[in-house]
Amino acid sequence: MEGLAFYALCYLAAAVLAVIVSQRIGLGSVVGYIAAGVLIGPVFQISVAGSGYLEQFSEFGIVMMLFLIGLEIDPRMVWRLRDKLLGLGGLQVVATIAAVTAAAVGLGFSWQQSLLFGFVAALSSTAIVLQTLEEKGLLRSDGGQASFAVLLFQDLAVIPMLACIPLIAGSGHGSPSGHGGAQLLADLPGWVSAVLTLGAVGVVVAAAHFLSRPVFRTIALLGLREVFTAAGLLVVVGITVLMSAVGLSPALGAFLGGVVLANSEFKHELQNDIEPFKGLLLGLFFMTIGAKIDPAILSANWLMVAVATFALIAIKALVLLPLAWFFRVRGPAGWLFTLGLAQAGEFGFVLLTIGGDRGLFSPPTVSVSVLIITFSMVLTPLLFSISNRIVVMLETRGRHHRSADQPDQGTIILAGVGRFGQIVNRMLLANGHKPVVMDYRADVVDNVRKFGVKSFFGDAGRPDLLESAGLARAALLIVAIDDPDRATEIVSYARRRSPGIRIIARAYDRLHHYKLLDAGADFIVREMFDGSVQAAGMALESLGMHPYEVEKRKAVFVEQDTAGLARMAKLVDAEMPAASNPEFVAGFNDIGKVIENAMMGYRSGYDEMVARGWNAPDAGSIHVPKSGGKGDRS
Repeated sequence: MEGLAFYALCYLAAAVLAVIVSQRIGLGSVVGYIAAGVLIGPVFQISVAGSGYLEQFSEFGIVMMLFLIGLEIDPRMVWRLRDKLLGLGGLQVVATIAAVTAAAVGLGFSWQQSLLFGFVAALSSTAIVLQTLEEKGLLRSDGGQASFAVLLFQDLAVIPMLACIPLIAGSGHGSPSGHGGAQLLADLPGWVSAVLTLGAVGVVVAAAHFLSRPVFRTIALLGLREVFTAAGLLVVVGITVLMSAVGLSPALGAFLGGVVLANSEFKHELQNDIEPFKGLLLGLFFMTIGAKIDPAILSANWLMVAVATFALIAIKALVLLPLAWFFRVRGPAGWLFTLGLAQAGEFGFVLLTIGGDRGLFSPPTVSVSVLIITFSMVLTPLLFSISNRIVVMLETRGRHHRSADQPDQGTIILAGVGRFGQIVNRMLLANGHKPVVMDYRADVVDNVRKFGVKSFFGDAGRPDLLESAGLARAALLIVAIDDPDRATEIVSYARRRSPGIRIIARAYDRLHHYKLLDAGADFIVREMFDGSVQAAGMALESLGMHPYEVEKRKAVFVEQDTAGLARMAKLVDAEMPAASNPEFVAGFNDIGKVIENAMMGYRSGYDEMVARGWNAPDAGSIHVPKSGGKGDRS
């Protein structure tokens, strides 16, 4: 059987099966994609016509990854982590490159090959390490913050590494594959090429800053969700084409575009719209790498692969541990940092592929190197386990306290920054709390930002957007949106995803209150209730009632209505409108009588209902209004 559908079936089936198995055993998705490639290529010998074109297409995943990394660059965060980012991260990369280069030269490799080996070894697995730290709740710890700073520097260091490969390869070492070329500039004078190259970089920065935001804002105002996704992809692909045309790395251009948009109000929406495409294309890229692995090479070189893998881990650990101590990342945090970053990373595959295309490495050398990177990543869970054992040993000996490396206090997420959410946000800011504010209406976000409130465009009802806002580590979620169904979905998902989080939700009416209660909200505020009570109090005062009596009656009303709200919960039928539910209607009318009696100072009605345990009235005594409305919805 041949054809596109058959090959698509094979690739998708292998990817789904291998990634699920890999995730279940704790090895991460990257290892799963490589295993899927092995199944497609060496094991089942499934080939596809135009595989070179497929590889070029898959390299868009690398470009998208750099774009998303650029979006993550928060200047304030970089400034806060500047010591660890530049000092710890810079020294780690330089020291690892130097150590591995020297070792490779000693083994007989050329200096160009040795330097590229050093580039590969200096990088760690961002995906595996961050995911593991997040799962263990240690991303905000001392060791987690140091690891994050170094991983961020490594991601930034990829850019000059990619730029250096053509220089160290020289003009006589093949030609790049899939990374464009300077064909448009080939016949131009050098100064013209330089001007056009700088101009291309300037166009990327200017377009990302001045042109993209109005376009994204217009699309968001029109509510064109799929066009927003298309516009995000257009930015990445457009940058790729422009940078390739002038002979620069598309990854560099994508990274610059991401950095420029890092403080945009559309940051989170762009991240979550592009993330699925990046994940699929990166998965395809890793599968093409796995398809190139030759089982015969593994069987013939298994001892060398094993020795080189452990040597790589040992060299990185010997570099990381002294640096951790020097930068005061010590004790449990130091071991977490050292062993957590001791593997190679995903970008190593990219550098090896480009090095092979440039003629620096032979195909067997690339295959062996890919195996070494893969096995070092496979051993990452074991390295974290060893780190935990060392921490336990240190605690047992009483040298350090684990509490020094526990996660910090969680964050606050405010979903919705309209009339209701703005007041909540102002109150929090006035008391020293800075929530992550999100709203799906671009015009509201734009207006709020004019008043100095940092907010982001995005639908908080999307689970992926909630996750990117920090739901897993948040201590408090405030749902202030005015869409009852979406608010209930948010509360329900947040409660399932993070059982310990405190949730305050805005209820549209009495019935929505019950839905939010079932969904798991801790505190529920009916959006119109307090304002309506205040207006009723003003009306009574305008009719001549003494202000003191007004306040007393307002307090009685709130007390009795809240009590009745709780007692009526068991009368709600989700499958039946409130006005068509005889028991609910009768109970609501009883609450009205209770409140009326309480206002007049009588307790008989209230005492009677308490005595019968708030059971539903007899069917014969129920009077259902003829109106088709839903009754009181306050």
